[in-house]
Amino acid sequence: MEETLDSTSTTINGKDECTPPSPEPAPEPALPDSKEQPGLTSELYPETDLDRGIVGWDSQDDPCNPRNFPEARKWLLLGFISAIAFLSPLCSSIVAPAVTFIDMEFHNTSSILSSLVVTIFVFGFAVGPLLLSPLSEIFGRRPVLTYANAFFSLWQIGCAKAPSLHTLIAFRFLGGLGASGCLTIGGGVIADLFPVEQRGLANAIFSVGPLFGPVIAPIIGGFIAQRAGWRWVFWVMLIACTVLSTTIAVVNKETNPIVLMRNKVERFKKELGRGDLRSAYEISTTVGANQKRNILLRGMTMPLRMLFSSPILLLLSLYLSFVFGLLYLLFTTVTTLFVNSYGWAPNISGLAYLGIGFGFMLGIVTVAKTSDATVVRLTAANNGVYQPEMRLASCIFFAFFVPISFFWYGWSADKHTHWIVPILGLFPFGFGMMGIFAPIQTYFIDTGGKYAASAVAALTVLRCIFGAFLPLAGPKLFSSLGYGWGNSLLGFIALALIPAPALIFKYGGKIRSKYPVVLE
Repeated sequence: MEETLDSTSTTINGKDECTPPSPEPAPEPALPDSKEQPGLTSELYPETDLDRGIVGWDSQDDPCNPRNFPEARKWLLLGFISAIAFLSPLCSSIVAPAVTFIDMEFHNTSSILSSLVVTIFVFGFAVGPLLLSPLSEIFGRRPVLTYANAFFSLWQIGCAKAPSLHTLIAFRFLGGLGASGCLTIGGGVIADLFPVEQRGLANAIFSVGPLFGPVIAPIIGGFIAQRAGWRWVFWVMLIACTVLSTTIAVVNKETNPIVLMRNKVERFKKELGRGDLRSAYEISTTVGANQKRNILLRGMTMPLRMLFSSPILLLLSLYLSFVFGLLYLLFTTVTTLFVNSYGWAPNISGLAYLGIGFGFMLGIVTVAKTSDATVVRLTAANNGVYQPEMRLASCIFFAFFVPISFFWYGWSADKHTHWIVPILGLFPFGFGMMGIFAPIQTYFIDTGGKYAASAVAALTVLRCIFGAFLPLAGPKLFSSLGYGWGNSLLGFIALALIPAPALIFKYGGKIRSKYPVVLE
C-alpha cells in the first residue's frame, strides 16, 4: 500500500526535519520567478523539481527554511548563541585581576608570561575558526557548536587544577579553541536566519557578548580571586559554561540551509527510491570521506583566501584588528595602573573597566537604532540597489572616538589626575569600538553570502591574533614612553587609520567588482 508523504515538520533524532512531499504532482518550477521575497535583495529560494531530480524547498514559504522560521524562534536561537558568545569572551579576561595572585603562587616575574595568561585564550580564538568554520559547513552549525562548547567547558577544569604557570597557559589556549566556536558560527547563523535589512540589529545583539563580556569579566574575576582564590575563577566559569552549554545543546536547531537540504535529499532518496536526486544548493549531495576531507582542507584555507584575495576585506580586517588589539592591551594594563598608581585592591581594580562598559552600552544602542535604518535609507537613495558598503557609513563617525579616548586616558593617567578622569577617558573608546565592530562584522556577513561563517572566521582570526599579541607590547611601551606618550602613539595610529572605512564606503563597490572574492 502506497503511503502519502506530506511536507509537515517532524522530529528525527532531536532535530527538526521535513518529510518529502508526494511525488505526484511534482512541485514546479525549480527556481521560481513569480514570487519575490520582500527585502533589499529580493532573494529567491530554490524549490523542488523532482522531474529534474532537484530537491529544494517545498515553496517560498516552506517553514523548514530557516529564513521562514517564526520571528520568535529566530531571535531565541540568536539569543542563545549570543549568550555563549558573551560567556566565552568573558572567560578571556576574567583572569586579568587574578594574575597578581597567580604570579605569587608560581613565583613568576615575567610581565610577558603574566600577559600571556590573559591573551593566550584570545589566540585560541584565532586558531579555532580555521577548523570549526569548515566543520560547520560539513556537519552543520548545531553539532559543531555543541561539541565546541563542551570542549570549552572541560578545559576550565584543567585551568582550575593547573600545577604550573606554563600548564595554565597551555590549558587556557585549549579552552580558547573551544570558545571560538560561537564567535565564528554565530555569523553564519545570522546569515542563515535573517535577511539583509535585519542583520544590523541581529549583529548588534550578537556583538554585545564579544565586547561586553571582557569588560564585565575583570569586575567578577577580581572579587572571586580576592575572596576565594584564583582557582575559583575557573570553577565558577565551569559551572556557568556547563549550564549554558547544556541548555543550548537541548534547544538549539540546525540553520545551515546547505546541510538541511543535504539531509533532506538523503531522506527523499530513501522514501522515493530515487538515487538521482541532488540538492539545489550543491552539484553533488553525496559527501564521502574524500569529499569531506577536501571540504575541510578548503574550508581551513578559505578565511585566508578571502582576506588576501580582497583588498577591502584585508584592509577592514587590519583596521578592526588593531582596534580590537587595543581593547586587550587595556585589559592587561588598566589593572596595573590602578593597583600601582592609585593604590586600588585587585578586587576593586576591575571597576575601572566600567568606563569602557558604559561606552559599549551607549554604542550598542546607537548602532541598533541606526544601522539597518541607514542601510534602508541609502538603498532607497541608490534607486533601490543595496550595496554592502552602506554598512560602513556609520563607522566614519565612530572612528574618531578611539584616538580621542587614548589621548584623554593616557595623559590623565600620566599626570595622576583623580581616578575618575582616566575612567571617563575610556568611555569614548567603548562607544567608538562598538560602532566600528558591529558594522564591519555585518559587512563581512553580507559579502560572505553562503560562506558567511568563513567570512566571519577570516575576521576573527586576524583580530584575535592582534588581541593576543599586541598587549604583550603594552608593559614595555608604557615603561619606555610613559602612559602619556605611550597611549598618544596608539592614538595617532588610530587617527591615521580613520580614512580606511571612509575610502571603502566611497570606492568599495568599484574595488569589490574589480577584485571579486572567488572561492569555488
